[in-house]
Amino acid sequence: MTEDNTVPQLGQIVRITKGREQNQYAVVINILDDRFVSLADGEKRKYDRPKRKNVNHIEGTPFISSEVRNSLLETNRVSNGKLRFAIAKYASEVVTDLERGDEHDV
Repeated sequence: MTEDNTVPQLGQIVRITKGREQNQYAVVINILDDRFVSLADGEKRKYDRPKRKNVNHIEGTPFISSEVRNSLLETNRVSNGKLRFAIAKYASEVVTDLERGDEHDV
């Protein structure tokens, strides 16, 4: 991932920094190797057709969805609704923090 070479984790919300879907958020649903991950957002990119993305082209957020992570670890699947919910939950937290005056990189 950009700036710091941390490895993304399952269920982590990331911001796409390069490509057609730039500045959109997605969830890491699979770690393919040390260089590529699979991303899905539950709307445009469904779980069944994830986007393969280079880790240098995404920016991690500190938010990891426990619902998505647990579902992936237990059943190797996650519903598109859970993906949409995780992104919406993160977006609402960022908006709430911005209204209070806290700073985020959004």
